[in-house]
Amino acid sequence: MFDHDEGFVHEQAHLSRTYAELERLRTLLSKKLASIAVDAAKDKDSMAHELTYNGTSFDEMLETYAAFASANKVIEGYNMAADTTARKLSDIDLLLRQPYFAKVTLRYVEKDEVRELYIGAAGATDEAFKRLVVDWRSPVAEVYYNQANGRTSYVANGRVIEVDLELRRQFDIERDVLKAYFDTTVAIEDPLLLKSLASERTPHMKAITTTIQKEQNSVIRHEDVPALLVSGVAGSGKTSVLLQRIAYLFYRHREDLRPDQVHLITPNPVFTSYIAHVLPEMGESNPRTTTWHALAKSLLPAGMEPGKGDVDVRRLRQIEQGVPTLSLTHADYHEIAEGKICFVTANQIDALMHRFANVPMGSRRITLIREELLKKFDQRLKRMAKNDGVIDELSGLSIEEQLRIFNETISPQTEAEERELALRMLRDRYEPIRAAIDRDEWLRIDRIAMQLLGSSGVAPVEWLYAKMALTGMADEDARYVIIDEVQDYTEAQLACMAKHFPRAKLMLLGDENQAIQDRAITFQDIADVLEGEGKATSRCNLMISYRSTPQITALFAKLAHDEGLQIQSVQPAGEEPRLISCTDKADCASTLERLIAKAKEREGLTAVIVPWKGQLKALAKAHGSELPIIGDEESLPERGVFATTLALAKGLEFDAVILPDVSQDAYPATDASRRRLYTAISRATKQVTMLYAGDLSPWLADIR
Repeated sequence: MFDHDEGFVHEQAHLSRTYAELERLRTLLSKKLASIAVDAAKDKDSMAHELTYNGTSFDEMLETYAAFASANKVIEGYNMAADTTARKLSDIDLLLRQPYFAKVTLRYVEKDEVRELYIGAAGATDEAFKRLVVDWRSPVAEVYYNQANGRTSYVANGRVIEVDLELRRQFDIERDVLKAYFDTTVAIEDPLLLKSLASERTPHMKAITTTIQKEQNSVIRHEDVPALLVSGVAGSGKTSVLLQRIAYLFYRHREDLRPDQVHLITPNPVFTSYIAHVLPEMGESNPRTTTWHALAKSLLPAGMEPGKGDVDVRRLRQIEQGVPTLSLTHADYHEIAEGKICFVTANQIDALMHRFANVPMGSRRITLIREELLKKFDQRLKRMAKNDGVIDELSGLSIEEQLRIFNETISPQTEAEERELALRMLRDRYEPIRAAIDRDEWLRIDRIAMQLLGSSGVAPVEWLYAKMALTGMADEDARYVIIDEVQDYTEAQLACMAKHFPRAKLMLLGDENQAIQDRAITFQDIADVLEGEGKATSRCNLMISYRSTPQITALFAKLAHDEGLQIQSVQPAGEEPRLISCTDKADCASTLERLIAKAKEREGLTAVIVPWKGQLKALAKAHGSELPIIGDEESLPERGVFATTLALAKGLEFDAVILPDVSQDAYPATDASRRRLYTAISRATKQVTMLYAGDLSPWLADIR
């Protein structure tokens, strides 16, 4: 756009200098990392020869301990230096793909010189700590995302800093080549955003770091609150925002936030695969990612399936309120045994219940009892280790068994050593028993839950909530939990997740109009559930759709329930959605066959979306290998056409969408059908084609 102007020449020269400096830094860091490895290996080898256990006197033992502690500090120092250098090197590698994507010119004080800051996917400084590139997550970078020249501000270290933003410039850069630049005073639209939106869909989501919009930025940088509920229309970038939010949290808490302390609850495994590359491409690790089904299954007893979780949340409140006054008897306990050996008896549990009767029923009392049972278990194993029969078993262990249990072959020289090895053998053998005690399997949660509810049976979600309420079973280490497509969960499921992550800050994203199940949860319902779990809720809205053309956006906007929604599209105009009337089902099938053949010839991804698995099976039978089917465990293809269910398509986007049946039979005049159509149509970025035979769905009557 500015190939021959003075500004372009200046910016290309700056880019070339910056790129050369980044390459120089990469070489220095690579050499430093190699040097650390060599020095560490030498020191470790030297220490291995010098460090030995000396003497038996107390002073000699202290001296030996001090020597080992000093050696450990040396090794720790090498590890820290290597980690720091590797992280810097990773940032440089990231920047060498695109050193930066934006520039801001700021004036802090009226008569001072302006400061030029270049913003990139990571930060970089030279050896003199001169800033080459500013990380997009740094406080000062917010002035770029505010998208307004003139007087503005940002917050750093708790202080509001006022500045004049005199220039906001975007760059289209590939490695060390400047292709174009755009100033807000020149460009009416956001050129980088439009370029990104025009690209074809791929089987993996991409980061939106260079195109974050103002309303998205407000969510990404939102202050920590107990629960942040984000309502966004289809295509507003909710999933992209949540991933950028995770990257932002890792940056803001880079000294003490581990990836395993951040949990992302996704709708299904296909979606998990779709987003798997985003954070690594930003130089960050993926958080712990799972689905509600997988999380619940890991907490429920073997053989119990999570089910739909469609339980009145008031029953969970009844469980919570009933625990403090709960009275248990022998019938509420499980004995834990292995073969003929009973490690936990009902009498033991009952005796401990009475011993701690002064402690209110709940997690504290259960914890005390659990600790006593584990102590008794350990004492039992110590007594068993003295048994002659156990000693004989130790002697008879094969080489393979010795290596598995002890990681070496054994040859005990004293009776004490023999007993210690026997105890280790028993601990290995009875580890499942210890785990069962630790998981409180000595409690009959089903009977206890029935007592609390006054019912003859309990649903899996009630069992789960009862165990958490009674025993305190929870992930206390989780600091952030992010739940996508929140409208598809039940109130009971959300209550369980909030209770399982008691110390975590929650972020929940969704769209009420995309609730595809018959029973829909409202955002007010969600807020009420979270409030009931002690999570005060804040709310943000994302009203601009970046995914679809104005024609597609206008169509799904008509299907939105809330008349107050102001759904906008920033895409350029495209094709009108196509509605094809077929004479009968056979005509629909042959028309679909022709559409599939055409889709194979196009670039990008085309999805044939049906509401239910039964219809997906029918498509598979009718079209065979000509139409690949994406189920729960498959990943999206690189390009071409495929078929899937609406449940798996949720949260994804495709260049084109084909709905093979939009008749009244498939989408009747129900609110659930309206939401399903809204969701299916809004998956498309450029083209929507809908087929029907017989009566058209009443929700589409005005576009015929």
